[in-house]
Amino acid sequence: MSSDSRASRISYVATLLVCGVLVMTTAASPVAAPDAAYVQSFEKWKADQTDDLKQKWLPLAGLYWLKPGASPFGSAADNAVVFPKGPAHAGEFDLAGKAVSLKLLPDAHATIAGRSAASAILDPDTSGHPTEIEMGSLRFHVIVRGERVGIRLKDLESPAVAKFKGMTFYPLDLNYRVTAKWEPSDGKKTIDVPNVLGDVTPVPVAGTVVFNINGQEQRLTAWSGDSAKGLSFVFNDLTAKTDTYPGGRFLDTDPVVNGTVILDFNRAYNPPCAVTPYATCPLAPKENRLQVAIAAGEKFDKSSHAHH
Repeated sequence: MSSDSRASRISYVATLLVCGVLVMTTAASPVAAPDAAYVQSFEKWKADQTDDLKQKWLPLAGLYWLKPGASPFGSAADNAVVFPKGPAHAGEFDLAGKAVSLKLLPDAHATIAGRSAASAILDPDTSGHPTEIEMGSLRFHVIVRGERVGIRLKDLESPAVAKFKGMTFYPLDLNYRVTAKWEPSDGKKTIDVPNVLGDVTPVPVAGTVVFNINGQEQRLTAWSGDSAKGLSFVFNDLTAKTDTYPGGRFLDTDPVVNGTVILDFNRAYNPPCAVTPYATCPLAPKENRLQVAIAAGEKFDKSSHAHH
């Protein structure tokens, strides 16, 4: 073990002693410190995750659910959709069924999918190629979530990016990197996946992983991902009461090999909803609410997120 990791481990144990919880936490298993290659690969993954937040999620500046018919938009208060900045009256969205068309006023000085045009029918995010409108530092496109159709707004000059303090994690602990048995589903079973909007969607189950944490057998259900490419989970555990995002954390895996897959909870990360009110994240379904504390992966500071 390198002196760095030994020092950090000693200080970690000292902290636990100060907190008077040493017996409880380490009786199960002392922290298994990773080697340098593991730390390096973790740091690269964390940098990629942080970059993703800064590019996609922290700049979000609004999410507006449209009503059928015409919705004028712009920064003036008399619009149906009020943007935080930009021209006072930029144009209007028109919702018919789930189709959104856009008409721009000359003041908008905007481009639609990189071209100047006065109007267009907008492809939503569910098409895989959403039509993006650029207006000054603002970027916006249509999103569809169940029956809801909305406009998601991003501001490239958003102060949230500069203010972001970075992701915070538990100390790395290889006790939380476990090999799980993969039980593929027959494709007939569904689970109900709730999201932050209050919608519940039945989703086909890809399969279940079975593993041990601190000597207890646990199961998690995967409803997205492909065993040949990698699985994805949304779960929560007993740390959600104190240290981690209450709605659940995300966990992705490498491909399943010979019926087993590695779950590395050190790489459990928060959904974008932890940093922006303008995301529409899935929450942990009841099947994935573990009755064990997984003190690994990304933490969540409840005090700085009063708006959730």
